[in-house]
Amino acid sequence: MRLFLLAFVLLSSSTFGQSVLGKWKTIDDNTGEEKSIVDIFERDGKVFGKIIKIFPPPGDDPDPVCDKCPQDDGRYKKKIIGMEIIQNMKKSDDELIDGTILDPEAGKIYRCKLWLEGNDLMVRGYWGPFFRTQTWKRAN
Repeated sequence: MRLFLLAFVLLSSSTFGQSVLGKWKTIDDNTGEEKSIVDIFERDGKVFGKIIKIFPPPGDDPDPVCDKCPQDDGRYKKKIIGMEIIQNMKKSDDELIDGTILDPEAGKIYRCKLWLEGNDLMVRGYWGPFFRTQTWKRAN
């Protein structure tokens, strides 16, 4: 009985101890290449994420601005490094929902959902009934 109880406590703490908060490597789902590092943090009971580092291809601007962002968005023409791309996520069971994510390369803003699968962060952007999911890896 003690062994069962110990196993339950250890499994529970490892499962519930995981958090989406922290630094994550974004991975391009087409090429498999690292694109950036996003720091996900909590502020005023909601979760946000900002780009803290990018990995531009050789010859690309190492410190670009979001010139494709919507002109009525406060991030238009702002530096991508330091930009909040995930905004206003709310906790719901084991997921974060009801927020948005910005793709600064395309300048598109999508409804967003985040959740953990093992050690990976699943990031899903919705546009109407369509969605795309990326797998982000924890950054050291």
